[in-house]
Amino acid sequence: MQAITLTGKEKWAALGLAALGSTMFSAKAVFIKLAYQFDISSIDLMSLRMLMALPFYAGILWWTNRKKEPMVITRKDIWRIVLYGIMGYYIASYFDFWGLEYVSASMERLILFIYPTLVVILSAIFTKKKVTKWEVLAIGITYSGMLLAFFDKIKIGGVHETLIGGSLIFVSALTYAIYLIGSGRLIPKFGTVRFTSLSMIVACIAVIFHNLIANGQLALLDFPWQIYTLALMIALISTVIPSFLISEAIKRIGSSEVAITGNIGPISTIILSMIFLHEVIGLWQWAGTAIVLFGVSLLSRKKG
Repeated sequence: MQAITLTGKEKWAALGLAALGSTMFSAKAVFIKLAYQFDISSIDLMSLRMLMALPFYAGILWWTNRKKEPMVITRKDIWRIVLYGIMGYYIASYFDFWGLEYVSASMERLILFIYPTLVVILSAIFTKKKVTKWEVLAIGITYSGMLLAFFDKIKIGGVHETLIGGSLIFVSALTYAIYLIGSGRLIPKFGTVRFTSLSMIVACIAVIFHNLIANGQLALLDFPWQIYTLALMIALISTVIPSFLISEAIKRIGSSEVAITGNIGPISTIILSMIFLHEVIGLWQWAGTAIVLFGVSLLSRKKG
């Protein structure tokens, strides 16, 4: 995707949108961990989130179609929207929710944060984009920091849980990176609002079908009120609003630049998890986080 030519102020504004979206997405892990204290499965919580988000996306799509020209959508477009909607907001979300059953919120955000490196790697594989020596160095530093943070968690205990949860969340990061690359090609045709709404509606339907298959029925009415409050917060604060912020930022400055602005994500999650979840962050995890942040930041200089 070719980013729009922007002035300095416009680029900073776009980066601000991406940073705010990343911060709001990052709060999701804290909401999820709070909800897990009330004994709810990952697929049930995810279903509540999607059911609460679905009316917003359907309404926004309807309103947008009233104000703009009708969409010209081909069969190929439909398959791409379905693919990227499932990859970005169903599969990625499912593995993320699942992984959070095993690892802390701060570790989850740190693992997800490596998706900019995956964007670079996947772009090199599928678009034949050359990976520079600078990018190789940045990726190496990033994964070194990740290993350091993992060493801290394994040293504390829970090797099995850390490895399982870490692997699940890595799959989430991988599928989200695929979504970022793919959405960067479709947003110019459909627009930010339409594409985001369509892909999220696809994901909502996929999650509901998953729940029906897994449980045999959609039984989501017997949870305590705290679950519904947290699910609504996940749906609005960490799904609906940031999904549009991120998509708009991608439209303005491109997927690679947006991926880099996620630097704020791990730090905000660590702070929130310490306040609301009382998570204890070890010295090695702080060091690993700093190294990961540095490594990902280096990717922003790849054009320099």
